[in-house]
Amino acid sequence: MTYERDATTLELPWPFAGREDELESVRRSLAGVRRGIVVTGPAGCGKTRLAAEAIRGTDCARAAGTAESRAVPFAAFAHLLPESVTLHRAVRLLSGVRTLLVDDAHLLDDASAALVHHLAVHGRTRLLIVATDGVPVPGAISRLWTGDLLPRLALEPLPGEETGRLLTAAAGPLDALTANRLRRLSRGDLRLLRDLLGAVRALLAPVPGTGERAWRGPVPLTAAVRERTAPVLGRTRPLERETLDRLAFAEPLPAHLDDLDLGALESLESDGLIEVDDHGAVRLAHPLYGPALRAAAGRLRARRLARTADEYAAALDAESAALALRIERADVRAMATPVGEWLVAGGGVLPGGYAAVRARFAFLRGEVREAAAWAREGLRGDLGHAACRAELDRASAVVDSPGDPGPAPEALTDPYDAVRLGAPGKGADRLGGVFARHADALTRADGPDLDEVARELERRGFRLFAAEAYAQAVGVHRDPRAARHSRTRAVALARRCQGARTPALSGLVLGELTARQRQIVTLAASGLTNRQIAERLTLSVRTVGNHLYSAYARLGANDRAALPRLDHTPEAQPA
Repeated sequence: MTYERDATTLELPWPFAGREDELESVRRSLAGVRRGIVVTGPAGCGKTRLAAEAIRGTDCARAAGTAESRAVPFAAFAHLLPESVTLHRAVRLLSGVRTLLVDDAHLLDDASAALVHHLAVHGRTRLLIVATDGVPVPGAISRLWTGDLLPRLALEPLPGEETGRLLTAAAGPLDALTANRLRRLSRGDLRLLRDLLGAVRALLAPVPGTGERAWRGPVPLTAAVRERTAPVLGRTRPLERETLDRLAFAEPLPAHLDDLDLGALESLESDGLIEVDDHGAVRLAHPLYGPALRAAAGRLRARRLARTADEYAAALDAESAALALRIERADVRAMATPVGEWLVAGGGVLPGGYAAVRARFAFLRGEVREAAAWAREGLRGDLGHAACRAELDRASAVVDSPGDPGPAPEALTDPYDAVRLGAPGKGADRLGGVFARHADALTRADGPDLDEVARELERRGFRLFAAEAYAQAVGVHRDPRAARHSRTRAVALARRCQGARTPALSGLVLGELTARQRQIVTLAASGLTNRQIAERLTLSVRTVGNHLYSAYARLGANDRAALPRLDHTPEAQPA
């Protein structure tokens, strides 16, 4: 006996992107000896979407727990079982089900939880169980993995680079600052991310000279945003509300314990609405709290509580100086920079000097699209700003023309650029520290030393440079195993560099694709549409699209427009 739920319930408008490795793990578990898996993770991290993708196109029954029906025996399986049934009979009736997805298993009634456990023990039904972390789970469900009946896949929030690809798949190319802002506001909650993207879609404006769109301005107070911010909006005690409003209007600058009512702070902290660091600085606990509180305040209250322009200017200068110092010390590990982000998000004009430093910092971290976005923000206020123009050209050369080998090493004036392009002898005497070591290791064609240099560059935050050093090590290693390790590290780091393509990285990424992905990428690069590829390879259009999205993730590309510059191999033969 099999049951097939209406396929439309699993067809979601939100595209599936990222989680390729997790998707493969789930599919293997459903087809393997253990015949099932439990997927857990925080609320909104995409567990249900992953499960829906894993079973799409299969003959699968589906059940789900709900808070309202936890007191009703077998409520989650009411559509699959007779009106009155014992546990023993329920197990017999469902043992013939080939595959069963149980969503929100943490909300199952006790009888349904026991049924799922017995099905796992029985072993005839492939089980895909989805449960949320941080909430009580029925013992019969938790024993699925603690009792070693089924493996458990614990999902983390979607990484930033994969969230960016998801946003591109859903809304087209967004400028890096918009994508970053949406990620910060949603904090890994993909349901909230989808709601915010839907609300700002009509507010997206084209970025001149690019195919991207950007969002600047206030946060729309959607129903989901109001629900998420209800804990602060519903706070009615005068001292607590005054404290929350003062924190909201202090953003992005923190307030301090000495300036606020201690009793109100203790109450708000105990409820998780504020955070206090080791230096006594106080901030709201969620990035949506501030926008919601400011929107709810009247004009006079806002005027009374708002910080002065001079305070923000001084904080911006301090932030710029801190960034410049980190660059000077060759340490570009991530640091908090809320002032510049807040100013740009609101649509303010960014000083060119700050924008240039911010762009340079981002580029050194391998965040090349973000570097271009910061430089464009500086040029928006000053079209003739030379430093911003130079940073924009630098970032654009890496992202927009990756197939172009760029200037010859002898034409370069920056000695480290010459090293990165394979001419370590040019100006090496002007380099110091890890950069000089990079030039020396490359000159001697020393693979292990290049790996060591790459590790140090990565430790200091230079992801793009580290990827290039690992890539250079691949070609000089004598040990094939060491070469494979260097190649793996190079590709992993390159994926986090927002589509950066440089001579040192060319040729690495395609080897990360499966044979089918390489085949489809080649056809897409030649100009064929998804439908034409599907007809040629006898696949469904949806399958072609899924393979392309997976390829984008592995190649670090945002769309098919980047594929012709990434692929230089002859058309693959049908697999």
